[in-house]
Amino acid sequence: MIFGEVALDEAEGLVLAHSLRLPGRTLKKGRVLEPADVEALRQAGVQRVTGARLEPGDIGEDEAADTVARALAGSDVEVTRAVTGRCNLIARRPGLAMIDRERLDLLNQVDETITVATVPPFELVEERQIVATVKVIPFAVNRHVVDACAAYAAGTGSLLAVAPLRARRAVLILTQLPGMKESVLERTESATAWRLESLGSALVRTVRCPHAVRPVAEAAKAAAAEADLVLISGASATQDRRDVVPAAIEVAGGSIEHFGMPVDPGNLLLLARIGAVPVVDMPGCGRSTKLNGLDWVLRRLLADVPVGATDIMRMGAGGLLKDIPNRPLPRHRAVAHAAPREPRIAALVLAAGAGRRMGGGKLLRDLGGRPLARWTVEAAARSRARPVVVVTGADDEALRPALAGLDVAFVHNPRHAEGLSTSLRAGLATLPPDVDGAAVVLADMPLLRPRHIDNLIAAFDPDEGRAICIPVHDGRRGHPVLLARRFFTEVMALAGDVGARRVVAEHDDDVYEVPVADDGVLLDVDTPGMLDEIRRRIDNNDDGARA
Repeated sequence: MIFGEVALDEAEGLVLAHSLRLPGRTLKKGRVLEPADVEALRQAGVQRVTGARLEPGDIGEDEAADTVARALAGSDVEVTRAVTGRCNLIARRPGLAMIDRERLDLLNQVDETITVATVPPFELVEERQIVATVKVIPFAVNRHVVDACAAYAAGTGSLLAVAPLRARRAVLILTQLPGMKESVLERTESATAWRLESLGSALVRTVRCPHAVRPVAEAAKAAAAEADLVLISGASATQDRRDVVPAAIEVAGGSIEHFGMPVDPGNLLLLARIGAVPVVDMPGCGRSTKLNGLDWVLRRLLADVPVGATDIMRMGAGGLLKDIPNRPLPRHRAVAHAAPREPRIAALVLAAGAGRRMGGGKLLRDLGGRPLARWTVEAAARSRARPVVVVTGADDEALRPALAGLDVAFVHNPRHAEGLSTSLRAGLATLPPDVDGAAVVLADMPLLRPRHIDNLIAAFDPDEGRAICIPVHDGRRGHPVLLARRFFTEVMALAGDVGARRVVAEHDDDVYEVPVADDGVLLDVDTPGMLDEIRRRIDNNDDGARA
């Protein structure tokens, strides 16, 4: 890749390195300069620009990031669309992040142009949480570098995967000594039930018995016969392999796999088995719901991830979980930060207009055997946007049955005649507080496809300056428009027949244009002639892919 400053006469095809403000428009960094862009720069008096030009053997940043990400993705990991050289990998379901640290290090040492960052190995991740991100630093890299990184990623076994949690039936054995408080036993049972439920498993039975070898052995043997997991909370903490609980496990026919762990709290954990059933003699901290070494072992057991003596002895790095006086931010004062996740984007389908230019009832017109609006709403419902809210108005009573069976919510806008802004306000007011943004969809765009909305969601990243995402085809901006939540207040303040365009214009620095190969994002049905044209394209299968 050639990078540097060039004269304007040589700038066509250059990848712009820095955003440039021109009268009435902004050319964003990463844009491939077209003849019209060069002319606009010339009119603005710009004589030289800085950028990059690909050489033979180079591939663009998005293709490079996508190639490495797809080589990385193991089981239950999904790859999102690459944008500005960044590609995220997200968890399809809750589980443990399985990362081959040695291969990851080798991959990151191939070349400074490609980086891969992941969550810590064995981190408990949620569904849709980002588990890794691939970032290509320059605008393009040599294919040999990409191939070398992909080779490390796609080696024997997965470099990155999610081990899903499996539902287990657990039995808890509580041992008792004279004078032991009932509240301690109740607290232990409650904490254990909560711990298992949070991992998708269940405490099916609690057994109480004296803290002595024979009763504990009998309880453990019976529990192993009915459950997938046996947990024991001793009235007195186990201090030695020959203590009551480990001795009882051996009497029950079990074997001790490991005692002690380099995690604090959690040092006195003991791991054993009776047949194929894991048995955990819990440390005293197991009575608390705070994170401790027991959680690290339980997570692996419930995700079918091997955990033996060596695995436990390698938990020391990062194993100091205990609050200490000089710790800069103790747990009880720390602000909880949500795990990185794929943004939650709602779709707001505006279907309140009367369609006067078409004599009314526009959204109910037949198109290929379905109402016009159903084409658009189906696309939104099949996208990754959730929830999908349809704002109705003039045709409310007829539209609802026309959209029956789709996973959407409805809100009626009784003030629809006052203009588009009233529908925006009505729809935004219904969105849940945890949505990160909303894609504003016009209901009269039957060639809109789920991928158009999904590509906007993939591009959305306010931290990277992509808080407003707009599809662009052949140099023209279309719909939907995806707006970050922070713009909702401004949109709610609009009045009259005004859409979100005014807000977009006032925040041009936050706009990211998402290239689209087909013109489905440009075509809305405003006239009978346009409806006939859409019918012709659908009949000729000329409406683009249906995905």
